[in-house]
Amino acid sequence: WRIFLLKLFGAKVQWSSNVLPSCRIWQPWKLTMGAYACLSADVDCYTVDAITIGENATVSQGVKLCTASHDITSKTMELTYRPITVGANAWVAGWAIVLPGVTIGEGAVVAAGSVVTKDVEPWTVVGGNPAKAVKKRELV
Repeated sequence: WRIFLLKLFGAKVQWSSNVLPSCRIWQPWKLTMGAYACLSADVDCYTVDAITIGENATVSQGVKLCTASHDITSKTMELTYRPITVGANAWVAGWAIVLPGVTIGEGAVVAAGSVVTKDVEPWTVVGGNPAKAVKKRELV
């Protein structure tokens, strides 16, 4: 039913996508998910701008995908926003935070609890706050 309801509210999700019940999606019409993509328990998608999750990508429990912030150089701190993309076959591990404008490349891995402030190259493992490259991901 979740996929049906997301589609009803304009999300571009595949029937094979997996969205767990405790996942929160602020504006579903700005969400796109590829085949077999997964949003796990307690994921928070703050979709002020677009969030795209590629095929076979996994966003694990407690992750925050935040497409909005505020302009701290302005007296009125206007809302700013930029899209987030998680590439195909990528994994964002538990309780990580992905900030506005970030693209996580195909096959990349974001370590648990990391804060991703910049793009992640394809097939790269990153971790820390702010997230930094740890090594290349190699499949065996």
